[in-house]
Amino acid sequence: MASIAVTPTRSTKWSPSSWRSKPTKQVVTYDDPSAVASALTKLERLPPIVTPTEIVRLKSSLRDAALGKAILLQGGDCAELFSYCSDEPIDSKIKLLLQMSLVLIWGSNKPVIRIGRMAGQFAKPRSSPTEMVDGKEIASFRGDILNGFDPAERKPDPERLVSAYFHSATTLNYVRGQLASGIADLHNPLDWGLGHVRDKELQSKYQEIVLSISDSLRFMRTIGADTAGQLQTVDLYTSHEGLVLEYEQSLTRRLKHPANYALSNDSSDGKGWYNTSAHFLWIGDRTRQIDGGHVEYFRGIENPIGIKVGPSMKNDELVMLLDIVNPTKEIGKVTLITRYGEDKVESMLGAHIEAVKSSGHVVVWQCDPMHGNTRSTPSGIKTRHFSSIFSELSSALKIHKEHDSFLGGVHLELTGDAVTECVGGSVELGEEDLSLNYTSYCDPRLNEKQALELAFLVAGHYRDDRQL
Repeated sequence: MASIAVTPTRSTKWSPSSWRSKPTKQVVTYDDPSAVASALTKLERLPPIVTPTEIVRLKSSLRDAALGKAILLQGGDCAELFSYCSDEPIDSKIKLLLQMSLVLIWGSNKPVIRIGRMAGQFAKPRSSPTEMVDGKEIASFRGDILNGFDPAERKPDPERLVSAYFHSATTLNYVRGQLASGIADLHNPLDWGLGHVRDKELQSKYQEIVLSISDSLRFMRTIGADTAGQLQTVDLYTSHEGLVLEYEQSLTRRLKHPANYALSNDSSDGKGWYNTSAHFLWIGDRTRQIDGGHVEYFRGIENPIGIKVGPSMKNDELVMLLDIVNPTKEIGKVTLITRYGEDKVESMLGAHIEAVKSSGHVVVWQCDPMHGNTRSTPSGIKTRHFSSIFSELSSALKIHKEHDSFLGGVHLELTGDAVTECVGGSVELGEEDLSLNYTSYCDPRLNEKQALELAFLVAGHYRDDRQL
């Protein structure tokens, strides 16, 4: 690592556009620069999608996760499409995240922080700018915010930047409305339909948890302890990979900090720079270069942020990244999203844990057991095996315990629909079943049954630990 130059800390002058002075990966080239400028100007004038108050509330919760007092559940689509901005797909994701969090609360006896990969997860990094389709080389699909999946729509269109804003805002508005209307009311957990989950054993386990919680709620109501109104709704935050920096810059606003919040950037006028496109953003494994544009952008925003940590991450590089994006060592400001693969987690995670502990940073450790376990079938279909996903997650739980650390959360690509994209699980989905309902335009996702089954397995681990 001696070749890496010393990188400025947050005390160095920063602005939402300072990333433009750095080399940046995954850039997009448009044919009409004036159209890009027009779209970005429009974005700059539009109101924030999320507020500083919501962002600070999430930061406070993530501090608890970093200290082992809460669990972070983050999940949603690999690449969100504009067409997913509809009531049924949104409802299915809300309900699935609520169901999974209910199971995790039951298992861990800790509050769960819910973050959706939704209302903005429209961009995807690609390993190659082009791909072969029907014998022709065309631009790769890079997410609805940049181009279309249809081969005729692969030219980057700046109007999609504005469309991404409105689809994000509409999605979040609907989520807020549903939560306010009682979709998450714990007094009525039986109203949460299990949808496509038909497995009798899985249904029985879920009903056991629901009945246990219902009994507790009835008891609280009987003794008059159920009066605060906190059981009718939950917080559900939004997140996406901060990949398209032009878009993120346009929605970065200098806003007043909420009252009684200790400023992390020592701003004399009480204002900080907030990315108002989402509550939480992360840097991908392809764009985390120490001297790159994405790290430069992320070091200046007040939002809690994530960093994907893959097999190529060196111990000292990881600490340098933390020093750059979080020089004040704010607890829980950074979530490290580990994604090694089941065959590499045992050899890598422990050293990363010890390096971070020695640095003095207190982070949220989150396991992404999806991205390191992607493979292709002989016919070229991308899939993931449920056993590999659970194997990496189980190993991460074990390794954290061995290193006197704790896994603060999980990061999953999932959908509430009955897709057939990941093989395995209790339903024993095979490779021959993938074509039944494979609808992802990018990476394979857990379906509702597989996601809920994974939640039960993780909850069982926590419950076993509590009983030791």
